[in-house]
Amino acid sequence: MALQKFLFNPGINKEGTDYSAEGGWFDGNLVRFRKGFPEKIGGWTKVIQTSYNGTGRKLLGWVDLAGTKLLGLGTRTKLYIQEGTNFNDITPIRSTTSAGDVTFSATNGSSTLTVTDTAHGASQGDFVTFSGAASLGGNVVAAVLNQEYEIATVPSTSTYTITAKDTSGATVTANASDSGNGGGSTVGAYQINVGLDVFVDGTGWGAGTWGGGTWGSTSSLSNLNQLRLWSLDSFGEDLLSCVRAGGIFYYDSSANTLGTDRAVALTALTGANFAPTKGLQVLVSDVDRHVIVLGSDPINDAGTARTGSIDPLLIAFSDQENPAEWQPRSDNTAGSLRCSAGSEIIGGLRARQETLIWTDVALYSLQFVGPPLTFGLNLINEGVSLIGPNATVNTPAGVFWMDKKGFYTYTGAVSPVPCSVHSYVFDDANEGQAYQFFGFLNKQFNEVGWFYCSADSTAIDRYVTYNYVEQSWAIGQLERTAWLDEGIVAFPRATGKDSSTPYLYQHETGNDNDGSPMDNVYIESADFDIGDGEQFQFIRRMIPDVKFTGSGGTSQQINVVLKQRNFPGDSLSTDQTTSFTSSTTKIDMRARARQAALRFESDDDAAVGIREGVGFRVGATRLDLQPNGRR
Repeated sequence: MALQKFLFNPGINKEGTDYSAEGGWFDGNLVRFRKGFPEKIGGWTKVIQTSYNGTGRKLLGWVDLAGTKLLGLGTRTKLYIQEGTNFNDITPIRSTTSAGDVTFSATNGSSTLTVTDTAHGASQGDFVTFSGAASLGGNVVAAVLNQEYEIATVPSTSTYTITAKDTSGATVTANASDSGNGGGSTVGAYQINVGLDVFVDGTGWGAGTWGGGTWGSTSSLSNLNQLRLWSLDSFGEDLLSCVRAGGIFYYDSSANTLGTDRAVALTALTGANFAPTKGLQVLVSDVDRHVIVLGSDPINDAGTARTGSIDPLLIAFSDQENPAEWQPRSDNTAGSLRCSAGSEIIGGLRARQETLIWTDVALYSLQFVGPPLTFGLNLINEGVSLIGPNATVNTPAGVFWMDKKGFYTYTGAVSPVPCSVHSYVFDDANEGQAYQFFGFLNKQFNEVGWFYCSADSTAIDRYVTYNYVEQSWAIGQLERTAWLDEGIVAFPRATGKDSSTPYLYQHETGNDNDGSPMDNVYIESADFDIGDGEQFQFIRRMIPDVKFTGSGGTSQQINVVLKQRNFPGDSLSTDQTTSFTSSTTKIDMRARARQAALRFESDDDAAVGIREGVGFRVGATRLDLQPNGRR
């Protein structure tokens, strides 16, 4: 029989079986589809070698009036602005003690210091900075005390412990002379409480700080000791930030100095009037530039102040161009609206001349209409929601989002997005960690995608992408916790970890995993046969059609794997694995089976010499197939 060309359909199709998807690709990892052909995705490198503290959850890029590119990063523990090679800590301060309210005690031979501060309000993992402390008399000198510390344990509401260190971070052990208490001038500045790395259901024991309530008591969804999510937006050259179910903060780029000053509560701005104290998300409206807080705390019935308790369906907005003024009056455009459908706002997104807002049961459009109403709130669709606050993306082809059971798009009306990997994603996603899921855009390749937790994981370990121009889907395994597409920055940025250390990565650069070969890259076809499997097929040779696109030159090589089985219920077995390069003209094979599948793979395999700089695109493979009898 003559050579037969196999030009598989673009996209991964896992909705049926390996056999029913014949003519297409059934599985893959770290591969995208472009112009109908599968190719290895771009590599990534660390943007800078400096790490930061906590799991990154949100990224925002903007430029100040001096033309400096800035990157906001919200993590589980901190809020940073990255400039150049520095992560500048701007985490807000929640409280500062009076001088002398904080004292220390040390134990001879121990590095643990006990700090006493009545009603400190701190949790394990929180950060506090001491100043004005005097030496305890021995090894624990003033320089050891007067710096930032992470709180190690919290034995009571009036005490906590820290581990003494010198200014280089090396542990310091107290001696018998460390009998002092730090003097009467010590001041403690407590940063806002840290959050969790995983989502905990909003009620029941364990949702709040350990020991924060009686056994069996409930805790509000607004509890700060929850999965830490940030929303970030720019107001001109300044940064707005909000801890979900917590405070709203402002960093003035022109008035403050990076490395010295921190973001402050919205209520602390000069002229602040009725500013929200809590919210679920903060963003700035398009064109008209109102600051909007979703899930804001309302003004009390007396009209004298904010209540301090979140109304999860309330939308509050400031006076136009004024983030400090929030009191609704006839001479400004501040005000509020309330969603009628649902029990909680999940998230919002600034789109073209409107702000889209999802509750747990509906989608709304918030549009600027001008005085006296300022905004109009229109119900777009009831029956759709958002799986997590960050699971929606604005793209050149419209807004896409992930709901609990499907993908949707909005271009003036809501439409479901047909998905060829729907069951693969939703049947094996950990919905209990859905608030970690987030959407991302990679417009260079016309891709929108979502990172999510698989069913057995409480951390993000998978992704799914959709090419909205070619309408093809791809899947993969990769740990990323936040993403920023190119624009302000030249390449996409993402937060991830090298072992357990968090870093900021630059994607779509080179072909490798931060200088090492990218592991487990593959694309695998569905099963194919001859004459619907009436006869066995004998495969004699393959003529590969692979374009090597990486930086490794002529030394690049990948594997082709021939798999086989006789019946759909059988497991695929590997018949032959062969490495080849750009100069390979044919690959001899000798396989007999009713069904077969092809897999092209690249990984760090010293046995076959695969190394750095490998990039590839698979074209039209030709196989020499012959009928080989029946069984």
